[in-house]
Amino acid sequence: MSGERTVLLAGVGGDAHFVGLTILRAALLRSGFRVVFLGAQNDVDRVCRRARDVDAVLISNMDGHARYYLEDLRGAQREHRVADRLWFLGGYPSLDDRPETLDELRELGFDRVCHGYVDAGAVIDMLFESLPAPGGRARRGSVRQARLNVPSAPLPVQDEPWPPQQREKVLSSWPTGWSARDLAVNADRLAKCARLADRQAWADREILVQPRTGVSDNDSQRELFAQLRAAGADVLSFQIDSLTRNNRYEEIERLLKGAPVEPGSPPVLNGYPAVNLGVERMAAIAGEFPTVPMQVRHSTRDPRLLAELTFAAGISAFEGGALSYNLPYFSDYPVREALERWQYVDRLAGHYHAEHGITIDREFFGVLTACLVPPCIAVAVNVFEALLAAEAGVKSVTLGYAEQGNRAQDLAAVRVMRAVTQSYLAVRGLTDVSVEVVWHQYMGPFPRSATKAWELLVGSAVTAARSEAVRLMLKTDVEAVRIPDVRDNGAALVLVKRACAAERQRPRPVPSVADGAEEQLVETEARAIIDRSLEAADGVVSVAVQLAVARGWLDVPFSPSRWNAGKVLPLRDCSGAVRLAGVGDLPFPPEVVERHRAAVAERCARDGGHLDELVARDVTLTARGAFDAWPLG
Repeated sequence: MSGERTVLLAGVGGDAHFVGLTILRAALLRSGFRVVFLGAQNDVDRVCRRARDVDAVLISNMDGHARYYLEDLRGAQREHRVADRLWFLGGYPSLDDRPETLDELRELGFDRVCHGYVDAGAVIDMLFESLPAPGGRARRGSVRQARLNVPSAPLPVQDEPWPPQQREKVLSSWPTGWSARDLAVNADRLAKCARLADRQAWADREILVQPRTGVSDNDSQRELFAQLRAAGADVLSFQIDSLTRNNRYEEIERLLKGAPVEPGSPPVLNGYPAVNLGVERMAAIAGEFPTVPMQVRHSTRDPRLLAELTFAAGISAFEGGALSYNLPYFSDYPVREALERWQYVDRLAGHYHAEHGITIDREFFGVLTACLVPPCIAVAVNVFEALLAAEAGVKSVTLGYAEQGNRAQDLAAVRVMRAVTQSYLAVRGLTDVSVEVVWHQYMGPFPRSATKAWELLVGSAVTAARSEAVRLMLKTDVEAVRIPDVRDNGAALVLVKRACAAERQRPRPVPSVADGAEEQLVETEARAIIDRSLEAADGVVSVAVQLAVARGWLDVPFSPSRWNAGKVLPLRDCSGAVRLAGVGDLPFPPEVVERHRAAVAERCARDGGHLDELVARDVTLTARGAFDAWPLG
C-alpha cells in the first residue's frame, strides 16, 4: 500500500475524453493512493494551484496539442512552488511520437512523458518506482467532481422566427463570417454540389464508406481528398481541429502564421481550421469534387459560425447536436445554452430547405463517450436530437450509432434507433423527414497489434453490412499508434469495402428468438427514457431534454459533464453485450432492472473481482488485444 501518497489527476486542453481518467482514478484508489481528481478541461494555473499538497501530478491530454496548452507550465510550477512534485504527462499529447517531440514535451516541466495507451497498472508501477517514501506533507482527500444543479422548471428554448436576430452577431464574431452573409448566393453554391441526403436516399444495399480526414492547410486537405477518393471513399469529411471546436480562433491564427512551410513538416493542428481559412478556400475544395458528398465533422462548443461557413461553402451535411456534442465533450456546458445554439443551426438548415429547396443533412453523434455506451442511451439521444431538428425545419437526419462489440445487440440497436425515431416523428406529423443511420466502427481503444486491428475492422464491416445502416465511418489499423495518414485510410478503405461487398452478397441470417428479445429490450429501455421526459415536459422537446439530464433519466456513462448525473455504470455480460451494473435514475420498469442485475451477477460469478476492476478490464479489452474474435459475441 502507498500510505499517505496523494496524486492529482487532471485532463488539460479542449478535448474531454474521460474514460481513461475514470479508469485510472479507480485503479489509484484501489492501490491505496489518495486522489485529487480535477476531471477534464483544466488550465495550467488550476492544476498548479491544486498541486501544492500532493506528491505527484498526472496530466492527460488527448488532442495532440499539449505543447500549446502547457507552454507556461514551468512558470506556473515556480509561482506555486510545485516544481519538486513528480510530473507525468500521458494520453496522446502530441500529433506524432518521435523521440525529439517527446523530449520537447518533457522540457515543458515533466519527469516522464507517455504517448499512447498505457495500462493503469503500468502507471501505478511508475509511481511506486519514482515516489519517495511517504512524507509528512498535509494531504487533501479524494475529491469528487461536483455536479451542478439546474432550475427545477427548465424553460423552453427561444422559438424566434428565422432569420434570428443574432445572425449578424454570429457572422461578425470572426472576420471570415461576413462571406456567408448572402443566403441566396450560398444556396446557389449548395445546389451545385453533391448532397449527402440525396446520396443516402439512393444508396440501396450499398453501404457508403467515409473516412475521417482533416489537416491544417488547404493544399494538403485537397490532396488528401483526391487520394482518398481514388482509394474508393464514397463520402469525404472535413474533420475540424480541436481549437476550432473550442472557438479559439485567435490562437489558431497565431499557430498558422508561425507554421513551418517545408514539405513534410509535422502538422500544427489536428484537423481543418475551417473558420480561420474561410468560405472561399473550403468552397474551392468542394468545387473540385462536385459529385462527391461532403460533410463537416466536429465537436464545437458554439457551432453557429462554423455551420454558417459550412453551408456557404456548398457543404450540405453538418454533424452534432445539443446533447451529443455537449455531454461527452465538455465539463461545464449548460444544456439550455447548447439547445439555443443548436437550434440556430437547425433553423438555418431548415431555412435553406424552405426558401431554396436545399436539403441539408443533420447527423447526430450517438457515439457519445464511445466506451460501453448502453444502446438505449444512444437511441434516446438520437430521438431527442432528431425531434429538435425536425421541428426546426430539417428534412434529413442521420442517426449515429457506435458499435459496442456484441453483434446481436448492435444490430438490434440500429433497427430500433431508426424505427423508434420514425415513430416519434410520425406522432408529431413530421413524416416528410428522411431518417437514416450511420455505423461507426468501434470507437473505443484499438489494439496495437495490426493483426488484431485488421480482425476488428473486418468483423465490424460484416456487422455493418448486415445492419440497416446506410453509411460506415471508417477506422484504421493504426488508431492506437498514430493519427492515420492517407495510406492508412486507403488500406482500411479497400479492406472494409471488400468485406462489406462480400457480406452483402450472402443471404441475410434469419433473426433468432434471442435477437428479437434484444431488440425488444433496447426499445423498451429507450422509450422509457423518452416517454418519461416528454410527459414531464408536456411534450415540449427542449424542456424534456433539460429535465432528462437534470433528473438523471438520461445519463451518459463516463461523461465529463458536471450536468450529467454520472450514476450509470456499464459492464459487459458474458456474451459481450453492454449491460448496467448501476442503473442510476434511468426510468426502467422493474423487469428491465432485474434483467440487468441477473446478467451482471452472472458475469461477476464467472470472472470475479471488484466491479471497478471488471469495468476497467472491459474498457481496456480491445487496447490489450484480449479478445479471441471480433465481434465478441
